[in-house]
Amino acid sequence: MTLIQMPFRPRNADSGHRTPGDAPEAAVPQICDDMTVEVALSVMASAREGHLLVCDQSGVYTGRVTQAQLVAVRAGDAYTDRLRLRDVPALAR
Repeated sequence: MTLIQMPFRPRNADSGHRTPGDAPEAAVPQICDDMTVEVALSVMASAREGHLLVCDQSGVYTGRVTQAQLVAVRAGDAYTDRLRLRDVPALAR
């Protein structure tokens, strides 16, 4: 299971790629794209948020995922409890 990461990042740091600190909603919890859909829904419920920021293995911000998107994926025919966020075409960035 991947832990939620909330790294400190100064606003003036320039690394050439988007990071959670550059995201418009930096206070929203961040999850890694290797997290399963089911765990992401659990994190979202625990955080009482309607969406979460998604990052890749390098910590690069790749987008955000909403509860409605995750619920739609879970209701789909191709859903399994092992389905990871990065493997969902509709969520791919």
